[in-house]
Amino acid sequence: MKILILNWRDIDNPESGGAEVLTHEIAKRWVKNGHEVTQFSANFFGSLAEEVKDGVTIIRRGSANIRSFGIPVHIAAYFWYRNQKDRFDVVIDEIHGIPFFIPWYIKEKKVALICEVANTIWDAAFLFPFNIIGKNIERFYFRFYRSIPFLTISPSTKADLLQKGVQEKYITVLPMGLNVPKRILKYPKEKNPTLIFVGRLTKAKGIEDALAVMIHLKRIHPKIRLWIVGQGSSDYIQQITNITQQLKLKDCVQFFGFVSQERKFELMSRAHLLIAPSLKEGWGLTVSEAAYVGTPAVAYNVEGLRDVIMQDKTGLLTQTTPEQMSKGIAKILDDNTLYRRLQRSAQQRAKIYSWDKTAKIALSILQQ
Repeated sequence: MKILILNWRDIDNPESGGAEVLTHEIAKRWVKNGHEVTQFSANFFGSLAEEVKDGVTIIRRGSANIRSFGIPVHIAAYFWYRNQKDRFDVVIDEIHGIPFFIPWYIKEKKVALICEVANTIWDAAFLFPFNIIGKNIERFYFRFYRSIPFLTISPSTKADLLQKGVQEKYITVLPMGLNVPKRILKYPKEKNPTLIFVGRLTKAKGIEDALAVMIHLKRIHPKIRLWIVGQGSSDYIQQITNITQQLKLKDCVQFFGFVSQERKFELMSRAHLLIAPSLKEGWGLTVSEAAYVGTPAVAYNVEGLRDVIMQDKTGLLTQTTPEQMSKGIAKILDDNTLYRRLQRSAQQRAKIYSWDKTAKIALSILQQ
């Protein structure tokens, strides 16, 4: 079977996230099973126009940056596709706020892959008028996708799709997998209570709330530390750095930027808790990663995160304010019995995740 995936970013894009991990992990497994997979994604600084990675052919054209003056990747995909002589058996439209509008020009079998319905994220991630444009496009396009099979990654996103008018019979929720280094060393926890934030540094991911949480916690845990792992735009990183200094948190907050997979798991292992103050997620992949090395999570009780965390069993979900999150963190740090219980349960649950299962179920939908 010849499969085409349209996704705004590929796994090597500096701004790739959990959705790109999902895409690449299932795609490379399809290749191992004898299928031919091509992925069309945007260019990024230093990228090759074409390359093969883990058997997946990656084509790069256009830009994924909505603020860029270059041709958008969604339009570039249309012109690239029109020039293809070889046709595909099935085309996957991976939707991140804006789809590739494949019902308008692709005749092959079509499947939509969506990790989350953006909704309010538009307001958090973009300024006027881009937020209004994005929300209106999202409101508009679902009427053309209601009879297309949807692959998604959580019950929360399924509920959003149902609200958008997609029929339940067209929706399949994929079980998520987990990537871990081949060799994981066991590290002792830090001497001082240490929190870790892992993800892209954007407003929607809640990094500003993470800093506000530290203000509350320092009053009761003066030696508490926060590690921030991830990258973002240079302008926003400078803004966050300035906020950190203004809040007088410079001595207890450390920015690591982008790190290797091995380094990420080391830091997760050494930290006491992962914090996830995101406004919304498709699925909390970093929650599972941290759990694998014995670090439970405290997260906002929002879509995606409530799907991966079992309340009071593998972590804590709190109301969506820094004050409430800080109370949840303090509750765990002050109760060693609770902490050990959450550690054990989170670690056990993390072991059930498998990309092999994800790829197999997704492929069965394509074959149908």
